[in-house]
Amino acid sequence: MRWIARATVAAAGLGLIAASTMTASAQQPGRIRGQIEKVDGPTLVLKTRDGGTVNVKLADDARVAGLNKATLADIKDDTFIGIAGMPEADGTIKAFSIHIFLPAQRGVVPERHGPWDAKTGSTMTNAVVGAKVGGKDGETLTVKYKEGEKKVVVGPDTVIAAVAPGNKDELKPGAQIIIMASEKQADGSIVAKNLYVGRGLTPAM
Repeated sequence: MRWIARATVAAAGLGLIAASTMTASAQQPGRIRGQIEKVDGPTLVLKTRDGGTVNVKLADDARVAGLNKATLADIKDDTFIGIAGMPEADGTIKAFSIHIFLPAQRGVVPERHGPWDAKTGSTMTNAVVGAKVGGKDGETLTVKYKEGEKKVVVGPDTVIAAVAPGNKDELKPGAQIIIMASEKQADGSIVAKNLYVGRGLTPAM
């Protein structure tokens, strides 16, 4: 169990550390999102969200974490979460995706707020829940991170998921995944290092 927890921490931690900048080097492509169409040994044929197709090879030590469906009720005070959202004019963030980190990931995944590549202009905030206030359009969370705090609006369309240990056996045709960290090889191929796989959901982050 210790190995599984460490692997899961590394999977999310490395991916979110890489998210601290939107500028990817030639050797480190951005995040890749899509559905697995075919599996041929260590190679995944992935239909990306923009309609294209890409072949991705799994690294021998590739780390896989699962995403289970969760609800707003699973987000408690002092819960460590990642919020993908759109900044509003009043400074709040309208969340379209929230993932609840494993307790072991706190202190490993960095608390941060910065740009994200899920949607144009989106941001990612890794922070701890300080307070929850109900409202007519959902709930507003006050979240705190090392450099400050944000108010996050959670509505009925916000996708909420909880991180869980995963494994390569879950990478089957039909699975929705997001590759958080990968490397581009000299021949142009892509090797996946860290992945999230949705369990009955599409990773929205």
